Amino acid sequence: MKLEDRTCVITGASRGIGRGIAEEMAGEGANVVVNYRSSKEEARDVVETIREAGGDTIASQADVTDYEAVGEMRDEVHDAFGPVDILINNAGITKDTTFARMSPEEWKTVIDVNLNGTFNASKVFFEDIKESDQGRLINISSIVGKQGNFGQANYATAKSGIFGFTRTLALELAPSGATVNSVAPGFTRTDMLDEVREDIQERILEEIPMGRFAEVEDISHVVKFLASEEASYITGEVIDVNGAMDL
Repeated sequence: MKLEDRTCVITGASRGIGRGIAEEMAGEGANVVVNYRSSKEEARDVVETIREAGGDTIASQADVTDYEAVGEMRDEVHDAFGPVDILINNAGITKDTTFARMSPEEWKTVIDVNLNGTFNASKVFFEDIKESDQGRLINISSIVGKQGNFGQANYATAKSGIFGFTRTLALELAPSGATVNSVAPGFTRTDMLDEVREDIQERILEEIPMGRFAEVEDISHVVKFLASEEASYITGEVIDVNGAMDL
């Protein structure tokens, strides 16, 4: 139980990678906060699954684009578990279309959730992480932030911005001993991938040297390591989990 007595907040944790991370962290003994925006039933299901396995967890509703709402979530977390040791910025959405067709609203919405939401949660929990004796801030980015991707100018920009954000906060938090890292998954089997047309999935698969999509566990195992004491001297890094797609 490497994370016993640690409190961990995961944004966008009601499904997909976020859910996998929540269950992984709970399995290591962390008190887990399952953040969600609108997927109430899915969040409850995650909480029930963790509790049935003996974990301590709550669901907390907050739209990460709303700074005040994230602040209210912090108060709820403090009431339940006390200060936060680990924040995992995972909440994200896509609104895919070519740049020529992309509306200002489609641009703004994706930036607000994926990048501004990362700022809001990090800002609200910054002092907790700084003061923790094992503070961890982990940002979930994407291979798309490194390579770009046709029809995803908004998403690629947001995910690329997370790299600079991660490295800067790593420098600012280093004197406290807290670490800040980013995990950049490749294409992963989640609801988001399921929305991609089958023929496009096949083309993507042809570009992955390992010949398969990532599983959620491939990502959550890396996050668990970065949150552990064993990773206490790793900070400011972008950890690729993409099956050699970016080599």
